[in-house]
Amino acid sequence: MDVEEFVRRRKREGVAENAIKKSLRDHIVRIKRAKPAYAEAFAAAVIEEVNNSEGLTGDIFSFTPAGVNMGEFGVGSRGTGDFYAHRQIARIIGKTRASVGVDEMDDAGAVPSGHGEYIVCTVDGMHSRLSDFPFLAGFHVTRATLRDAYVMGAKPVMLFSDIHVGDDGDVAKIFDYTAGITTVGEAMGVPLVSGSTLRIGGDMVLGSRLTGCVGTVGVASHLTARKETAAGDVLIMTEGAGGGTIATAAIYSGMHDVVEETINLHFLQACETLIASPVLREVHAMTDVTNGGLRGDIFEMAETAQCRIIVEEEKVAGLVNPKVNAMLEDLKIDFLGVSLDSLLIAAPPGSADAILRIIRGAGVRADVIGRVEKGTPASVLMKDGNESDFAPRFRESAYTPVKKLVDTEKRDFEEMKQGVDRASLAAIEKKKRVLARLSGTGKQD
Repeated sequence: MDVEEFVRRRKREGVAENAIKKSLRDHIVRIKRAKPAYAEAFAAAVIEEVNNSEGLTGDIFSFTPAGVNMGEFGVGSRGTGDFYAHRQIARIIGKTRASVGVDEMDDAGAVPSGHGEYIVCTVDGMHSRLSDFPFLAGFHVTRATLRDAYVMGAKPVMLFSDIHVGDDGDVAKIFDYTAGITTVGEAMGVPLVSGSTLRIGGDMVLGSRLTGCVGTVGVASHLTARKETAAGDVLIMTEGAGGGTIATAAIYSGMHDVVEETINLHFLQACETLIASPVLREVHAMTDVTNGGLRGDIFEMAETAQCRIIVEEEKVAGLVNPKVNAMLEDLKIDFLGVSLDSLLIAAPPGSADAILRIIRGAGVRADVIGRVEKGTPASVLMKDGNESDFAPRFRESAYTPVKKLVDTEKRDFEEMKQGVDRASLAAIEKKKRVLARLSGTGKQD
């Protein structure tokens, strides 16, 4: 519970301060088990701080609202709303000297090292529903960030982390989370070298929620960004048993034994073997099947590379871990729209056998699942010999009971996009104004 937001909302609703203070005091007593006198003084201090920070104007204190909430727009839910929001972020960042920048919608970026190689950097947030399972959160987010470096063709050299725990969270969450990170890091020979540890919202958030991220820095000599996908390529995919998303689905659907299937390093080991082989030079592009599942990733690859990509559903189904696949079928979760954590490779047909030998030699199942053609950018699914719907959804496949409920509440997407466009444009204009001030060419407020 965010006590500052609680006060601001009540004030906007016209509730008297004494009533706000009493209500907040009662919440604090109940959640923190605090003494009433302390809780009342705390509530009064929050109200004072809110009053002191209201009504501020100017660029550095205010922003243009989109009138659209994160959840309404599906931000973080790996679907069309999320993709759209990320393209606005790319607009705000603008063109940079990066060899692979955010506008290309890869999960990692790259800049020249100045010595004929590229420095690759990426960061992943832990799965929000793994707050009560810190080791799993740390383990899976570390696998995710290492994957994102590997699929850019980079050899990871270091990890960094960030962890935030609510004021009432047990300190042990930090340690268990770190153990999850370093289990993967040590197994792959990549050290955790730095990080940050904070409380979520400092004193202003009640509860024990955990959140955080892990990032990777790597070095590459041959980049395998999505934009390098070319007409004539075949698509190779490895077996997927999922990561944080599948673990979350299993935990909150009561199928706890499936979580064990996600505790592996198959993807990372396959990439490590591939990067150490000369055959890497024959790979055009790589990505991991995470962003809204194949529905999202194939759509983004087609848009980025400006090509038509065809995928065979039967081939994909055969590469989903059997135990995971059984759970998805039982829960009626679309396996094409959920993160499988598989490796996806685009390469010339003549290189496919060599790539498959390398991957299979690392003990990982893999097969050709599709092809790339010239044409209007599109993602196409072949099912029983016919083209079938393969468009990304507004959100990734709903994989917990709560997500299935949330997915039923939707606002008009086009109307929301107008607000998002307005807000992103306002942020761009603010950036220009503040840059002008810093350079001495703009006027002071």
